[in-house]
Amino acid sequence: MWAGEAQYVYMSIADALKAAGARVCLFAAVSEIGATFRSRGTDFTLTLRIADQSRTTGISVTFFANNTALLPCVKSSGDVISLHNVVITMHCGELFVTFDKKSSSFALFEGKASTELRPYQTSIKYQESQQDDEILTNMRMWLAYHPPGLKDLELQLRSVKSDLTFDLVCKVLHVCQASSSEWIFYVWDGTDAPATEFQTFLSTEAFTSAPLHLEETPLPREVLCTLPCIGTVLRIFSNKFSKEILHLQRNIYWARFCNITCKQEFGIWKGTLLASSRVRLLSNEDGSVVERLKMYDSRLTTQVHRQPMASLHKASDITDVEFNRAGYTTLMESLTNEQVTHKFKTLVRVVSAYPCQGSDLHSLLTGNHCLRLTLEDPTARIHAYVHKDDGVRFFGGFLTAAALTRKMNRLLGVPEPEEADKDNPLARNPPWIWCCLKSYRLDKYDPWGSRRYRIFGTEIRD
Repeated sequence: MWAGEAQYVYMSIADALKAAGARVCLFAAVSEIGATFRSRGTDFTLTLRIADQSRTTGISVTFFANNTALLPCVKSSGDVISLHNVVITMHCGELFVTFDKKSSSFALFEGKASTELRPYQTSIKYQESQQDDEILTNMRMWLAYHPPGLKDLELQLRSVKSDLTFDLVCKVLHVCQASSSEWIFYVWDGTDAPATEFQTFLSTEAFTSAPLHLEETPLPREVLCTLPCIGTVLRIFSNKFSKEILHLQRNIYWARFCNITCKQEFGIWKGTLLASSRVRLLSNEDGSVVERLKMYDSRLTTQVHRQPMASLHKASDITDVEFNRAGYTTLMESLTNEQVTHKFKTLVRVVSAYPCQGSDLHSLLTGNHCLRLTLEDPTARIHAYVHKDDGVRFFGGFLTAAALTRKMNRLLGVPEPEEADKDNPLARNPPWIWCCLKSYRLDKYDPWGSRRYRIFGTEIRD
């Protein structure tokens, strides 16, 4: 570090809280990064939460500056901050730290133990102390064993479970308010949410259809086209407004959603913010963010890893497809394709079918009806139709009603007859199948609104 004559006496956070109204010096780890707002006056304000060995729950520090460039720019939660001449303030019975832009100063250091001792950002008036190196080293040693955040409860989308409270580090892609006054966060971390099982009654299967999305209305195309084409985009619902929403709407932030829960609705994962949930903004240089981006970049390097994670080594041989040598395309890649009409090969599950009983399917092959399948992969759900011209090939010929039912049940993951109970709900787990799809339009004046999908060049094996 640079040489200096200044001497500062650093206090632990616990001791500093006993000195309300006093000016103190602190050396602590940044556990939460807030968003920058304009105050009621002309200043900009930022709130960080800091912690040390004496108070792991931390305390809030509020900064003021007439220029955002003068505020701390924390690279990652877990970085270390040195604060000089800050004030312990009480408001509404709660103690917090106030940074006085005229007399206070700060320095930010990386929290990793292997980094150098020089700060990566300092305020204009900051002067280092001779004891800074030793305190910083001790703080990094403590952080190595006590990293900020609930690491034991941190999950990725690929490992979410129903009714479990956990933390999720993800990028917020879009935020909108539903008509029911709920807020919906569209979040992504580059992995695929687990494939779900469906609880259903066999006798009513023909009359039920899995919805394509949890929202009341689908996303506008201009928003849809900004979403990633690989990895699940989870919808997290909240019935309360938070100040972070204003910043998350800009599609530039990664965040840690703390104490959230997930459940399945219609086979789609739905996240929920609880009363105890919190949203912590993260820097793009945060260790958790960097780790997820590296995993995603690695996933993109090979064609097979772009396929659904749940399908790896599990893709069934139920179907034969015409485009054997065609590359793999996700449903989101097709939905966001700049061409309305196109053909592609994909790997999906059939989560619903109408009709799906043998007698109705038999009339499909001999009449003018069509079969509607609901297909899903980790990125999206769509309806795809099997028309009469393709139906005979799809089912492998003009079959009996019983044979057609048997093939349809294989697609839907319906248990064998001896395992099923018509009066009780049964669990079905549709297999992953390859199929060829082509998009078409019904109205040339509304090509995107009237776009539909049709299965072709695909046959269910015996």
